[in-house]
Amino acid sequence: MSDQGTETAHATEMDREDPTDRAVRRDQAVRAAVEQGLVDPASPIIGLLDVTGIRSAAASLRAAFEAVTPPGTPVLHAFAVKASPLVPVLRLLRDAGIGAEVASPGELALARAAGVPPAHTVLDSPAKTPAELREALALGIAVNADNPQELARIDAMTRSAPTTSPIGLRVNPQIGGGSIGALSTATATSKFGVALLDVGAREWVVQAYLDRPWLTRLHAHSGSQGMPLEMMVRGVAATYELAEEINGRAGRQQIDTIDIGGGLPVNFGSDEETPTHAQYARRLKSRVPGLLDGRYGLVTEFGRSLLAKHGTILARVEYAKTAGTRPIAVTHAGVQVAARTVYAPASWPLRIAAFDAKGRPKSGPNVGQDIAGPACFAGDLLAENRPLPLLEQGDYAAVLDTGAYYFAHHYSYNSLARPGIYGFATKTDTGVDTVAGTGPGAEAGTAAGAAESVTFATVREPQTLEEIVAESGGARRDALRDL
Repeated sequence: MSDQGTETAHATEMDREDPTDRAVRRDQAVRAAVEQGLVDPASPIIGLLDVTGIRSAAASLRAAFEAVTPPGTPVLHAFAVKASPLVPVLRLLRDAGIGAEVASPGELALARAAGVPPAHTVLDSPAKTPAELREALALGIAVNADNPQELARIDAMTRSAPTTSPIGLRVNPQIGGGSIGALSTATATSKFGVALLDVGAREWVVQAYLDRPWLTRLHAHSGSQGMPLEMMVRGVAATYELAEEINGRAGRQQIDTIDIGGGLPVNFGSDEETPTHAQYARRLKSRVPGLLDGRYGLVTEFGRSLLAKHGTILARVEYAKTAGTRPIAVTHAGVQVAARTVYAPASWPLRIAAFDAKGRPKSGPNVGQDIAGPACFAGDLLAENRPLPLLEQGDYAAVLDTGAYYFAHHYSYNSLARPGIYGFATKTDTGVDTVAGTGPGAEAGTAAGAAESVTFATVREPQTLEEIVAESGGARRDALRDL
């Protein structure tokens, strides 16, 4: 049996939650959001986050690497804040044992506001300012230097103000790109890290460590969505081999921690989670066993793979029309919440689920139809000629797998407001989390069931018109007239 086949055969409940459970919770939340008035004609678009699913994902990630490392191996899972820059989400993950990977002063401020301790925070970014570096080094946050000039800055800072921060260097193993070039960070000309295959670069890296006994970490991140699992493993293997070479040249284990980044791709084609963190961890154990034998601490920086499956954008159908005989559902979800999908639909396809005006899953024959957004350009489409039960005015389109990045990348086209975001938990009357397939109404796969209820918590209030005006210089309306 192939390695991939073995990994599949050995998959356990640790790998992932039953996708049916997640889908049932989602349907319950959609109906409850309509019934409780979170989404209505006055608030026609919201974001929903599945708290139970997020907790489950965090637990599965931790279990995946605990299963392949000796007890006591230091492992920090640092969530990539860019995937969901929302303080309540970061707080939830912190409580689940997940730290934070930050790449800007704003992201660091969010992590600190969520209570993520410095010891569980990692600062990356290819363009750190002196002020950012000084703050991180003063707080004791781990820092991955991106390039020789940045390392020289850190040299000067640590000479004048010693730090407790673990410090590493980011390298680019130059293993190639995945199917989405913009997210491939280990290409020959990537802007990230020190390019290891460039002439003289590898020797420079080794000597940089030999000259700095306090340089104790090594970091690489090979890509994100569209990156094959095997290519990710190759990038980690190259990083591990470099660490071994440096430690061998130093005559001691100078590098004690390897940061393997994140980038596990997400399946946007179904509710199934594949690949899983456990499959990735087992592949690393098989191909790079020395990395996980307890000699090295480990840092991961997953983002999309932790949250994508646990978020839904729900948008009301404002109008249903036809053009050239094709039905078009005009909704309130478009480029402002899904810029990547609108501008690059082949790389970022999203699933759409149809719900009726009461928030119940629609039935009926599938009809090819466009799911359009509210922005004023023709390409503002979330799906084109997509087979779905026919959406009608007052129905709802649910945009699935949007828990990561889609709540982060608001695009202010037409000054469209940022939607409110709400976390939800499904409970029984006894307060125990509902397990799909066991609670009343679960057989039907809907939100029905007298013993079940959905509780919501506000993660982010919807943006007001006053806030839009303020962000757009409303308090300075005469500023240009005074010139």
